[in-house]
Amino acid sequence: QVQFEESGGGSVQPGGSLRLSCAASGFPFRNYAMSWYRQAPGKERDIVATINTPGWSTDYADSVKGRFTISRDNAKNTVSLQMNSLKPEDTAVYYCNVPTWGAYWGQGTQVTVSS
Repeated sequence: QVQFEESGGGSVQPGGSLRLSCAASGFPFRNYAMSWYRQAPGKERDIVATINTPGWSTDYADSVKGRFTISRDNAKNTVSLQMNSLKPEDTAVYYCNVPTWGAYWGQGTQVTVSS
């Protein structure tokens, strides 16, 4: 069955960095674009970044442009999110998924940015 397992979250101070990873299984990963999402307390889940199937085209939410970088490894069925210059407003649970799906959500990984 389709599964996403996110990892790499933690607590950091403003200006710090984290690298999130997502291991995907149960579907032909290399054939699908992949996205990272985040959901802050009391808010809806929003898309953060998307990468196309070969990995050479990316798109970012305006709020993270220039700070976050999405990448993928089709040989390992993984997608990553490098997050730099973190801000308190980046605090959220982060998830990965195929951008056209609305199901199979994993547990997510908590990112907390606080001084």
